[in-house]
Amino acid sequence: MGILNLTPDSFSDGGKFNNEKSALLHAEKLLKDGAEIIDIGPQSTRPNAEFLSSDEEVKRIGTLISQIKKEFPEALISLDTFYAETVKFGFNEGIDIINDISGGQYDEKMFDTAAETKLPYILMHVNPSYEKMHDKIKFEDITLEINRYFSEKTNELLQKGVNDIILDPGFGFGKTVEDQMKMIDEVKYFGFEKFPLLIGISRKSFIYKPLGKSALDIDEETQKLHLKVLEQGAKILRVHDVAEASQTIRNFLKNN
Repeated sequence: MGILNLTPDSFSDGGKFNNEKSALLHAEKLLKDGAEIIDIGPQSTRPNAEFLSSDEEVKRIGTLISQIKKEFPEALISLDTFYAETVKFGFNEGIDIINDISGGQYDEKMFDTAAETKLPYILMHVNPSYEKMHDKIKFEDITLEINRYFSEKTNELLQKGVNDIILDPGFGFGKTVEDQMKMIDEVKYFGFEKFPLLIGISRKSFIYKPLGKSALDIDEETQKLHLKVLEQGAKILRVHDVAEASQTIRNFLKNN
């Protein structure tokens, strides 16, 4: 899954792809480099990011989804939003997957909308409110806490008729460095082996800050961690650097 941020304020590529021409060119590059899914993000969720309404997200997306679908019909598109209305717009434009960082907690209509569209739904572990999204919480057992959350939310989704669920443990959202390293070691325990796992660690601070490096200077370390999570059963890697991650996946498949 290649990341396409349409935001002026994302932490590592803000402003690079926030017009349709540059976004379309970047989508083409992501696909050439080996992406199978393009994850379109109209709103930054980094700490202290600008908060957008659903209307503003829709304006920012414009005709990009339909343009990508027209130019690259083989591409799967996921829409990174926590608004039901943005999902409805994306569904009409042709998206394939809902990527909701909020687990349905920031918009009470999200789960019902996911059920109506019958699209695959990415369920991420995150703190219960937008304002506290990045508050660091020290959990007694992070893996147990995430699985408790997954159990509750997947039951709710299944009851509403959302059967195609992908789980994302939520690296980079309100978790300590120590907890995130523990999560890497315990990826195999997430999701009860019932649902596919998506792992999004690309350019995350829990990797680069302890090393005293920048977000753009940790490719080698990131690929080692990617290999580690693939070996534990991760099915989707959400990344900025698609060519490098594709090579890691090829190496993994060759040896397994």
